[in-house]
Amino acid sequence: MEKTVEQLKQLQPIVMQQLQRIVRKNRIGQAYIFEGSNKAAVEDVALFFVKVALCENPINEEPCNECRNCHRIDSGNHINLHHVHPEGQFIKVAAIEQLLDEMVKKGMESGRKIYIIHEAERMNPKSANKILKFLEEPEGSVTAILITNNSNAILPTIRSRCQHVAFQPIPRHLLLAQLKETGINSSMAATVSAITTDFEKAIALSEADEFAHARKTVLKLVEAILSKNIHEALLIVHDEWLPSFKEKDQMELALDLLLFALRDIVAVKANPQATCTYPDMIPFFTSIGLRLTYGRLSNMLQHVLHARKVLYSNMNRTLLMEQLMLNLQEGKSFV
Repeated sequence: MEKTVEQLKQLQPIVMQQLQRIVRKNRIGQAYIFEGSNKAAVEDVALFFVKVALCENPINEEPCNECRNCHRIDSGNHINLHHVHPEGQFIKVAAIEQLLDEMVKKGMESGRKIYIIHEAERMNPKSANKILKFLEEPEGSVTAILITNNSNAILPTIRSRCQHVAFQPIPRHLLLAQLKETGINSSMAATVSAITTDFEKAIALSEADEFAHARKTVLKLVEAILSKNIHEALLIVHDEWLPSFKEKDQMELALDLLLFALRDIVAVKANPQATCTYPDMIPFFTSIGLRLTYGRLSNMLQHVLHARKVLYSNMNRTLLMEQLMLNLQEGKSFV
């Protein structure tokens, strides 16, 4: 569902001010890179920019949503607006050639032509060079919007010809509210919003059985560690943790979840009303916080961060986790 202008201003206040200032001064440029990790939010703001640029009766740098152009953009039928999406792994040169054919056609409607390249970092070398040539020699009033989560993956020669619009991560309280509106429970919403600021990714995580299992396994290990039961902690590592997190990216996520649990303890120790990654664990974390000093908690956080750092070395993961358990119990190194 398309967001209102007010919602977009809440999500991206700086970007919205920047774009509205461009419209107010009538300085819509030839090419933009919209860069942000939240794909849905970036695309919503891009659509707003297109609408206000093509709107027949804009009001205070906002589209009227009533004119013929606004309605055609909403329905996806505006002849001067074109979208390019990846096909498979890449945006192929054929898709760019088709786009450029549309851009130079005679008999098109008067006014600005706009094209949006989604996931622009996925242009292959040939398609990127095709776009570069068109950016260097555009025909008529044309604006390009390249949407990406990684502008560094786009050719430097293309980047140099585009105005860069940097999107900020969605404020966590807004993401939490959106997730809860979809029916996700508060505890899971809090956890996935600590992992990602992308709404679609957060939804996917919350619905994945593997993630629910990972969360449960990490919290089970946390309880054993904080109850100072080294034997139970090692048993959980061997019987549940290692079989569940066989790949490095899975182990990295699990260590992040472990880190967030320790951070929660620090947070509730400092402020009982703190926003936590595991709100369902607050009573337990509060009791733990009463008996652990900030210094001890800081050391535990450092041990987890170190384990995360050496994860991508050649160190055996079983040994890594055994060592981490001993370190978290203030044991001595055996490696």
